[in-house]
Amino acid sequence: MNMGIVKRLAGVAGIAAAIVVAGAGPAFAASGTVHTDSGAPLTVRSGPSATAGSIGSLADGTAVTISCQTNGSTVDGKYGTSDIWDKVGDGYISDAYVYTGSDGRVAPDCAGSTLTCSTAGTGNPKTCAQAVAYAKTRIHTSDLDSYEGWCDRINAQNYGWPASGSETAYIHWTQIPSSFKHAGDYQVPAGGLAFFKSSGAGHTMISIGDGKFLSNDINGYGSYTETTIAQIKSKWGQTYLGWAQPWFKVNH
Repeated sequence: MNMGIVKRLAGVAGIAAAIVVAGAGPAFAASGTVHTDSGAPLTVRSGPSATAGSIGSLADGTAVTISCQTNGSTVDGKYGTSDIWDKVGDGYISDAYVYTGSDGRVAPDCAGSTLTCSTAGTGNPKTCAQAVAYAKTRIHTSDLDSYEGWCDRINAQNYGWPASGSETAYIHWTQIPSSFKHAGDYQVPAGGLAFFKSSGAGHTMISIGDGKFLSNDINGYGSYTETTIAQIKSKWGQTYLGWAQPWFKVNH
């Protein structure tokens, strides 16, 4: 995250106690105050994304209780640019519009998605756990030709296939049946495949859990190293599409 404007203390004193959208925050929750550019209400979303459905709104100046925070879509707001989202009641608001006294996180990480990786209906030779374990054995920092530019094939190899059967990572995403895809969801379970769109072939990588992934090229061409969705977005300027269960065109 690159916050362009420091969240100032001025004007915060005297704000009333937190107004909770729905439900009370757990221990270690943080407080914040909504401030929008125009004074218009801030939309509360069903998920940590600017495209997630609206479940309500908060007036400019509302004090809120932040039960936890997570990463989501990047938003340009009153306090700069941020991909941090604050869980407020049953919904999420962009931290770019919330004064918390800090440019970083002030509340615990939100619990991961209840969704899990599954190979049901895919016919993959390896389970999600086996694929993750194998992927971890492949970590290296050398420039190997067999890794440079081959993100989609690498994922397929982790699951026991020689190739994915798709021409590019982005084409792979478009070929996956909708029942296997979770567009815009940043809570990717271990074994799930994250996908990105760019002006070229796009990108894909495997989750190893806890917001971490293994990807080729991001930390050196031909390498295979740990990374995050945020690093792919910021370093390569790619658009995050969402994650999918390990479905490959090669056997469908």
